Amino acid sequence: MHEFTSELEELAAKALAYSLERLKDDPPLDGPRSAEDLFAEVGFTITPEGIGGDAALSVFTDVLARACISTDHPRNLAYIPSAPSEHANLFDLVVGASALYGGSWQEGAGAVFAENQALRWVADLAGLPACAGGVFAQGGTVGNLSALVVARAEARKRWPETSRWAVVCSEEAHSSISSAASVMDVDVLLVKPDASGRLIGTDVAREIDNFHSTQSARVFAVVATAGTTNLGIIDDLESVGKAAHDRDLWFHVDGAYGLAALCAPSARPKFNGIENADSFIVDPHKWLFAPFDACALLYRNPELARAVHSQKASYLDALHEGGSWNPSDYAINLTRRTRGLPFWFSLAANGTNAYATAMEKTLAMAQIAAQKIREHPRLELMRDPELSVVAFTRPGWNKADYKNWSDKLLDDQIGFIPFSSHKGEPILRFAIVNPWTKVSDIETILATL
Repeated sequence: MHEFTSELEELAAKALAYSLERLKDDPPLDGPRSAEDLFAEVGFTITPEGIGGDAALSVFTDVLARACISTDHPRNLAYIPSAPSEHANLFDLVVGASALYGGSWQEGAGAVFAENQALRWVADLAGLPACAGGVFAQGGTVGNLSALVVARAEARKRWPETSRWAVVCSEEAHSSISSAASVMDVDVLLVKPDASGRLIGTDVAREIDNFHSTQSARVFAVVATAGTTNLGIIDDLESVGKAAHDRDLWFHVDGAYGLAALCAPSARPKFNGIENADSFIVDPHKWLFAPFDACALLYRNPELARAVHSQKASYLDALHEGGSWNPSDYAINLTRRTRGLPFWFSLAANGTNAYATAMEKTLAMAQIAAQKIREHPRLELMRDPELSVVAFTRPGWNKADYKNWSDKLLDDQIGFIPFSSHKGEPILRFAIVNPWTKVSDIETILATL
């Protein structure tokens, strides 16, 4: 487009100043506006001659950015938010400015080396063997889909006569499992969790055996969840993994949110059995203090994934010479940014002890929030938090009451807590993944209830 002129250098300084100002100050909460409202203020931003870098940056910083909710605000406790460290955010600027390609070793050896060290740390936390490896995919949905594609390929080797396949998961599994099944055109066998909300191996075994005795389809994988999105429940990984492996089935663990707590010594025993997984995912952009988007997808035997996902074409032949580690071989992707580098940089800069400390802090804050809710005269805690999701209700309120409260909370710039539901009934939940969330933040929100 243009050479790097003095005008561009000034623009770069302004963009960096905006980024640094946001990092140094508390992030704004802000909130959405309608498309009509935004258009009335900024009009057409794409024009034949361009509006210029200064004007485009002003449109973004003064209007568009303020119409986005900051996921790293300490009182944004919605869905599963994000809380990237300062080091991770700063290095994301470097990644964006470096034009690095992360699909192959040939083009991005240094970046891939660093990403693989971060993946190794995660694999070691889980107790996977030294041969384990994987890739940073776009997000949990792509990670789960990529792993299940490998699982089905392995099942086809064992039962080549099968024409219809099914994947097993809990009724509380993340929506991405059903989405992956739809993309793959396979069935989903839902297993009811026990009274505590956990998927148990005996139930999985019974349902698989019954399915195989009554259906023509065959199960190819069992998916356990290590920290459900809604309530933060960890399935019984040991017994579910055994039920899968006793039947020669792939055992995958969706730990997009919860497996981050592997780095907290107090929480590590909750994940016993993860070491037996054939594959698992965890999203550093959720609870490991990395920016969007980064899903760590790990395989016990990555060679199985490479055989399935490696793309073949004459123009790609050079990439596969010498047995290099190409991230594009381990998920449904070819072109990819080096999305794992900000996570690596933050780990390298801060050290893994700092990660354990930050994780323990968020876990402790969840327990404090739960106690505050128990003491609240108008609220009812649904269950003791297993990780950092704290679910509760206000008895007597209906869905409209919850929505009105949530809307006002955001309008007043106090916090972002949209309602959810459990067993058809509306609930509220805190997802505490930000180590900067303070007791006073929890108290401020609860005071409005």
